[in-house]
Amino acid sequence: MFFFCGPDEAGASAAAARTAAALPDPGERIEITGAQLKGDPALLGDEARSSSLFGGSRHIWVRASGDDAHDALQILIETSEAGAGEAAPVIVVATSATDKSRTAKLLEKRKDALVAMFYQPELKDAAQAVRGMADAAGLRLGGDLAERIARAAGLDVRLAQSEIDKLALYVDADPQAPRPATPEDHAAIGAATEEDGFAPLVNAVLGGETGKIAGEVRRMRELGLNPVGVALALERRAAQLAQIAAYLGPRGSFEQIDKGAEMRLGIFFREKRDIAHQYKRWSQAAARGKGAETRLDRLIPRLTALHRNLIANSQAAELLLAQELAEIGRFAAKR
Repeated sequence: MFFFCGPDEAGASAAAARTAAALPDPGERIEITGAQLKGDPALLGDEARSSSLFGGSRHIWVRASGDDAHDALQILIETSEAGAGEAAPVIVVATSATDKSRTAKLLEKRKDALVAMFYQPELKDAAQAVRGMADAAGLRLGGDLAERIARAAGLDVRLAQSEIDKLALYVDADPQAPRPATPEDHAAIGAATEEDGFAPLVNAVLGGETGKIAGEVRRMRELGLNPVGVALALERRAAQLAQIAAYLGPRGSFEQIDKGAEMRLGIFFREKRDIAHQYKRWSQAAARGKGAETRLDRLIPRLTALHRNLIANSQAAELLLAQELAEIGRFAAKR
């Protein structure tokens, strides 16, 4: 049993994919959602002990939120200890969960389980991951190209892997016949549109600039930006605003942040004005008479739910994203 959690959902998913690929005999992949397991905890054990359609092996991939998979895993453990038989490997990617959650506590001391928590990577870590991807694909990246790709992907290792795959195909690279890649090659495959495309849309939505959102959504479609990538960019900015809020405390002011703290919080000069504007909007109280809850407290779980919906409904992802961006933008615009 593998339980991957933490704020970096992209990193957790990438680790889950590598884990599945490293299984001695992964066989058929059976996908189950956390909502399904929450409604029917016995389903996990049934699927883990069933044979695949063609009699081969299988592994179970669960995409959950929080502790949705806890009861199902507990039943799987209890039935195994009662002699129910061998079960297929179970890989759980849990958004909104940490290594202190009930599920993590259930698994962390077991010899047949692994718990790993993934934090949002820094640029240097993401660049190092890109270099590893490039080496595996037979690409030789010169200069700061690995860092440029990492930044263009918004530090999302899944998007970065997609860029590496495209770049390897473009220069005809192969692990057996490595080839160099240049910034010009990277520009030719359109990777720069990821970096250039996300920021204006994120700033319009989280800044409550409702008059700009329709145009930015249209531009998103024209550029072919990935809806999940846009959602991840919004999540990363929301996480950054949450870090700023935790640093300043309830009575702090954005203007109090010094240069050193700006670097630690990832506030770069060209983004500072936009981030300051967004922080002031989202640190406001969510509603009158609702205690200390801020707009940001509502935004983060909503973006997490949006991310899951986009993955589960890929055919309608652009429409779902456009609707949600309009709603979030209107909420941010309220005084």
